[in-house]
Amino acid sequence: MREENPDLEDQESYEHLRIIVDKGQSLLRLDKFLIIRTENTSRNRIQNAIDAGNVLVNDKPVKASYKVKPFDIISVVLPHPPRDTEVYPENIPIDIVYEDDDLIIVNKAAGMVVHPGFNNYSGTLVNALVYHAQQSPQMPGNEGRSGLVHRIDKDTSGLLLVSKNDWAITFLAKQFYDHSITRKYIALVWGDLKEDGTVKGYIGRSVKDRKVMAVYDDEEKGKWSVTHYKVLERFNYVTLIECELETGRTHQIRAHMKHIGHPLFNDSAYGGDRILKGTIFNKYRQFVENCFELMPRQALHAQSLGFFHPTTRKFIHFETALPADFSTVLEKWRNYVKV
Repeated sequence: MREENPDLEDQESYEHLRIIVDKGQSLLRLDKFLIIRTENTSRNRIQNAIDAGNVLVNDKPVKASYKVKPFDIISVVLPHPPRDTEVYPENIPIDIVYEDDDLIIVNKAAGMVVHPGFNNYSGTLVNALVYHAQQSPQMPGNEGRSGLVHRIDKDTSGLLLVSKNDWAITFLAKQFYDHSITRKYIALVWGDLKEDGTVKGYIGRSVKDRKVMAVYDDEEKGKWSVTHYKVLERFNYVTLIECELETGRTHQIRAHMKHIGHPLFNDSAYGGDRILKGTIFNKYRQFVENCFELMPRQALHAQSLGFFHPTTRKFIHFETALPADFSTVLEKWRNYVKV
């Protein structure tokens, strides 16, 4: 019997399988059993998952030679393989913060789509990464196809983790599943948040608009999500906050802040692209509209990223400053509230 885990953290980046071995199963090596029971999975992909500790039998890590027995409960976390669609290399400038034989940390600019898809077949970060791989020396186990460990929205700026080989993406996917990767975002939201807090709920597609996500109390309507936020600076009508993700759902921060009545500044999809707090004076309206023009996107930046390195096993941390559009708008708010 095979079940899908209801608490997938990032369905686009990895999958979690739970297999209960049938009562008539004869003794068989774990790696051979999993190759038979999982779809589109190579022996190398299974071996990497076992070596990384991504395969548990009865809640314990085991070796590939373990003999599977009837009624064993096998838990597997696998990264999704690269998409089969051909991605053409494009010489697009990207800001690489860090790179070694296993991974790349990219500081993605706002406005750049991460992966080719409908209406975005070129000009994406993956197109740029494929070109970058062609210009770099090929390492053993690296076929020149970078693997996205997670994603951020087109109009969100900041740090993105990319694997360079099968081992790295397998090792890193488990950390996302275990919530051991730390991710902090900086956001400007509407309203005067009085204190720090946590938003919880089940995130799923909105019944009113399938392009956006909504937060529900019913687990049948979405996937569990948790965001912790901390107030950094107040500007009377908007508040600067730091958000730490415990889970990584699509549009999580954007949907969570909308849910508690504090949508992100200039987030058109979630109602933040109009004046929600403040005065009715023309001067104030003009000020806000000027800010919208300076930062024509949601005020969200993936500021920091921390994780255990797939080879050294040491915890490493990266941080990047706010981009110019975000920092300029913040300075304008600081000056406005001083008046």
